[in-house]
Amino acid sequence: MSALPQPPKALTAYRPFWAKRFGPAPFLPMSRQEMEQLGWDSCDIIIVTGDAYVDHPSFGMAVIGRTLEAQGFRVGIVAQPDWHSAEPFKALGRPNLFFGVAAGNMDSMINRYTADRKIRSDDAYTPGGEGGKRPDRATLVYTQRCQEAYKDVPVVIGGIEASLRRIAHYDYWQDKVRRSILVDSKADLLVYGNAERAIVEIAHRLARREPVESLTDIRGTAFMRRTDDPTADGWFELDSTEVDRPGRIDELISPYQEIKQDACATEADAPRPITLHRTGRITMPPRERTVVRLPAYEQVKSDPVLYAHANRVLHLETNPGNARALVQRYDFNGIERDLWINPPPIPLTTPEMDHVFDLPYARSPHPSYADANGSHDGATKIPAWEMIRFSVNIMRGCFGGCTFCSITEHEGRIIQSRSEDSVIREIEEMRDKVKGFTGIVSDLGGPTANMYRIGCRSPEIEAACRKPSCVYPGICPNLNTSHDPLIRMYRRARALPGVKKILIGSGLRYDLAVQSPEYVKELVTHHVGGYLKIAPEHTEQGPLSKMMKPGIGTYDRFKQMFEAASAAAGKKQYLIPYFIAAHPGTSDEDMMNLAVWLKRNGFRADQVQTFYPSPMATATAMYHSGRNPLKGISRDEARGEKVDVVRGERRRRLHKAFLRYHDANNWPLLREALKAMGRADLIGNGKHHLVPSYQPLTDGGYESARRKNSTAPKPAAPRKGQILTQHTGLPPRVTGAARGPAAGRPGKPAKR
Repeated sequence: MSALPQPPKALTAYRPFWAKRFGPAPFLPMSRQEMEQLGWDSCDIIIVTGDAYVDHPSFGMAVIGRTLEAQGFRVGIVAQPDWHSAEPFKALGRPNLFFGVAAGNMDSMINRYTADRKIRSDDAYTPGGEGGKRPDRATLVYTQRCQEAYKDVPVVIGGIEASLRRIAHYDYWQDKVRRSILVDSKADLLVYGNAERAIVEIAHRLARREPVESLTDIRGTAFMRRTDDPTADGWFELDSTEVDRPGRIDELISPYQEIKQDACATEADAPRPITLHRTGRITMPPRERTVVRLPAYEQVKSDPVLYAHANRVLHLETNPGNARALVQRYDFNGIERDLWINPPPIPLTTPEMDHVFDLPYARSPHPSYADANGSHDGATKIPAWEMIRFSVNIMRGCFGGCTFCSITEHEGRIIQSRSEDSVIREIEEMRDKVKGFTGIVSDLGGPTANMYRIGCRSPEIEAACRKPSCVYPGICPNLNTSHDPLIRMYRRARALPGVKKILIGSGLRYDLAVQSPEYVKELVTHHVGGYLKIAPEHTEQGPLSKMMKPGIGTYDRFKQMFEAASAAAGKKQYLIPYFIAAHPGTSDEDMMNLAVWLKRNGFRADQVQTFYPSPMATATAMYHSGRNPLKGISRDEARGEKVDVVRGERRRRLHKAFLRYHDANNWPLLREALKAMGRADLIGNGKHHLVPSYQPLTDGGYESARRKNSTAPKPAAPRKGQILTQHTGLPPRVTGAARGPAAGRPGKPAKR
């Protein structure tokens, strides 16, 4: 069993930088004029971001900026600069310490393109929702411009784009394996995850005039190292560059690795060698001095099997309690360099979370975005801010481990929760200070609505665990599933003066919720505004096993509890389930069975989610390699597991069409597919049929819930008596405007 990692230095334990005397700024400055008003002659740190600057703890640039400000540093913001020259990057002058570069709250490619690789015409993180305000691969472009502006200033890249691309990764848009974003950007350091610990330590050490090249021992960072760098002496290297290695395997360490001592280590400074006891047990070297060598970039680029293998090893090394450093070699025209990825940061404690969220955020977009009336509610409204304007984030992280999701890779599996008092203070501040608050809190949540204060019962077991999920294939017996702290918070929050209603807008983990009938009753009685989003994702075991999601039986159990609690409260409320089309491991028959289930249960989904291969995700490794990293990787056809990958426009369209079986535009494609599958019995005009045998006149397309991203002209006005709903059976909404027959309710996607 692993020893618990040493507690890190607390965020509040650093001696403040001398500029602390200036105090907090109303907004972090975006211009020289604002700097002068604050009495600054320069910025210590400048953050470059692809999002509009919103001073709210849901926006990364605000969290990092305010955290650094609390350490005494003067922090400026360059938001959505014109990237066609270096001049906009000089707007605040030369930073004394470093540039911090992030693409924004989303990967710039996912922000820019749909799952079908079509350009989006809007951007929720830009005033007015205007598209095209950030470049593709924004981190690379911004870093280059920062280096052009001031060549001698270190550049530290971070944010979710850097997190998910910190290693050689499959890129869906180019359909190839790209190098680490650190290699391509030529930045000095990469920080991954939420990064408060790392960025604070980097700032203080650079302020002490330590060279950026010496910052190689900070958790949650990645850097480049020469292969003959003497600072690498004294490390044990575990060779995991191949699969199917013969000999003994210690599965607690890794499924494939054999051990060798680093050739650079001298006899004097090398750790003790590995010993084999009579019992046959292997005594491993200290994890804090062990590095796992992954296959080189040139290998994973050309070998999908090795790519899947590297992805599996990477995900085994994600628990801060036992993760080891990773190293991957790159060839620069015959000169070899190593990418080093240090273990993940130690999660923030509750007092540290409170410290971060209690900082003096203005909870508003920067004044420069205001319209002629000085408001942010008109033409310059930022849609992403509007969505979270009256919401409160209560926790971070997710231990669900869904293979298609990026939350775990970015925020980690260990839940980091705020205190109840801190959450209540934020609600009160929002009530008293935020313009337009009507007494309705739109969300108390996070990546998942109901993981607050849930975690492992034992810190020792948690530190040793190597499981990718705490809730798959079933809920771990070591997981504390009590919802009592969350229930207490709900009750206290809704009792606050001036608070009329608290809604839960984050996606709910229903397999956890069923463990607490009291929580379901509390949620349904007081915190559902008619509709509750949940994400079963599929009904069939094939795709569910590749997603690491529970079976549909758990959904049925939650649905019964939800409906019973709604009836007891005298309310008519409805579940809105989300499903994914074209996920790796999904056969055409799986989608057909899902469509039959949807029709049998009266669902007509208008918002269809198609699998989107995000960088570094396990499901993306399945998509690229056709192998299942969850089962282990082997070149032996009899071992491992191959995955049915849904490629090609026609098959992806078919899987989406099954989800929208009720759309007449999809009926010709579905009839053809059903006949080919030998299921022509599902074609007919009865209630038990999936697709009618007749074909009305259609335009061959449909309008998506996000109208601007539609690929077909807007359909005619709705027919008289037509019910405009998210799903069949839901009461129609009165919106004051006619919508097309397939137009859904625009909304926030379920968080998973």
